[in-house]
Amino acid sequence: MKRGINFFTVFLLLLSPFTAKSFSPYSPKLLPMKRIEVAKIDTSGQLDTFLAYPDEVLDEIFSIQLDSLVNNWYIRKAYLGDTASPFDSSFFSNEIDNREIKQEPLTDSLIIKRLNDLNSCIDLSFNQTVKNMITLYTQKRRTQVEIMLGLAQYYFPLFEEILDRYQLPLELKYMAVVESALNARAFSRAGACGLWQFVYGTGKMYGLEITSFVDERRDPVKSTEAAARYLSDLYEIYKDWHLVIAAYNCGPGNVNKAIARSGGKRDYWTIYYRLPKETRGYVPAYISATYAMSYYKEHKLVPREPSFNIVCDTIMVNNYLHFEQIASQLNIDIDMLRELNPMYRLDVIPASIEKPYPLKLPHELVIRFIELEDTITAHNREKYFPNNEIKDPAKTAYHFVPVDVKGKAKVYYTVKSGDAIGLIAEWFHVRTADIRYWNNLKGNLIRVGQKLLLYVPENKAPQYQKYNSLSFEEKQKTIGKDTDDTLKKKEEPLDPEYIYYTVRSGDSLWDIAQQFQGISVEYLKKLNNITNTRSLHPGQKLKIRKKS
Repeated sequence: MKRGINFFTVFLLLLSPFTAKSFSPYSPKLLPMKRIEVAKIDTSGQLDTFLAYPDEVLDEIFSIQLDSLVNNWYIRKAYLGDTASPFDSSFFSNEIDNREIKQEPLTDSLIIKRLNDLNSCIDLSFNQTVKNMITLYTQKRRTQVEIMLGLAQYYFPLFEEILDRYQLPLELKYMAVVESALNARAFSRAGACGLWQFVYGTGKMYGLEITSFVDERRDPVKSTEAAARYLSDLYEIYKDWHLVIAAYNCGPGNVNKAIARSGGKRDYWTIYYRLPKETRGYVPAYISATYAMSYYKEHKLVPREPSFNIVCDTIMVNNYLHFEQIASQLNIDIDMLRELNPMYRLDVIPASIEKPYPLKLPHELVIRFIELEDTITAHNREKYFPNNEIKDPAKTAYHFVPVDVKGKAKVYYTVKSGDAIGLIAEWFHVRTADIRYWNNLKGNLIRVGQKLLLYVPENKAPQYQKYNSLSFEEKQKTIGKDTDDTLKKKEEPLDPEYIYYTVRSGDSLWDIAQQFQGISVEYLKKLNNITNTRSLHPGQKLKIRKKS
């Protein structure tokens, strides 16, 4: 463990209202305390009796970062190639891709034995919530997990090298799976970003440069260094890895409150129901990610190798450069530049002789850049840097996120059936371009159940937050429009000979089929004339089978 900790830093951490991942500013709701017994293997190899508490399904919280892969340019190009149109979100279906996957029954005792066999220095406890999360990773989101397994071949050696340098458990690398789904450009609705999901305050506290142009939270090396320092400091406080992992998520302040409300007890499972909901699921998600990334072969998960390799070199530049200058002269896709250099927020490298900055390029283009550097720097210089100065970011950028701008508040809107990005922009009185930027969308494709981040005037936030409960007609009336009769769907009368299921938010056909013995996804599709499995919407009635 790292020594020589700065105790002033520890003091700030204990009082700090922010953390690597943002948390609710409100005290967590005090839930009824339940008995929690965590299953373990005893010294004789026998399974101890346990009560399967807690039992929470927290898929929605931990699916957000998995979904962020959909809009990642590198993922689309490297893994989809020409086999799917850009932003083909059906590729990332919540189902098992209609593949016939025969696995041995995943019993509690089998999971516990496998967790025990990992010999982790971080306790890999088991309960029903952990099992629910293992199901998410190994059954519901197989495609994304297979892509993460491919990305792990690049990121995990980097993580391990840095964690080892700080004398931290190498298993902490799995935290990045939960944090960002190994997406360096991941941006949470709470304002955290990067592989390790630092919010602004914690990033600055640990020395990451965050300006209008540069955001080192997105730099894999520097953000991992910062995460290692933060985890080291948290361990000096708690001396317990479960509490460290929880504090990384919700902040030491919330963990300390949970400890105090539990009579000073410092066991994660004892203070479980005193923690915010997301943090209650965070340690189970970490344990589940560790399991899934370690036992993927047993679940017939196959790491997805990209369709092309990018071997990169880093060169230092000492003059202002815009990505469009580089892209036009080197004939490289500007989106590739963005993915290789995620730390630059506005496509601008604000380098100078006094402060050079790194630029990552495909290996084969490095020599050409060196040969053409003067030409690239001079190309459209006056357009991008008039008088050899960087313009105001708000005027230079195509669009910008008004983070921490006075008078703006964040609200979240859940996409409903029939919604379109243009309609949502009208309802919230914002531009469609803003919605795309705030939510890392490259096009106008949105899906039912997707949560969209929007910025609205603070004094109107309560009004806009109610839009999630308004009908389509009511939202249209807020902008003075009536719904055309042609848009109103008439529900078909239910056939009294059939048993029906009412679709709930977050349901997939696979989820529904699992609830009924002998029912398959293909059977449901055929019985209900479903051609697009992504078209389900809450309230929809699905035929299950004929009544006996």
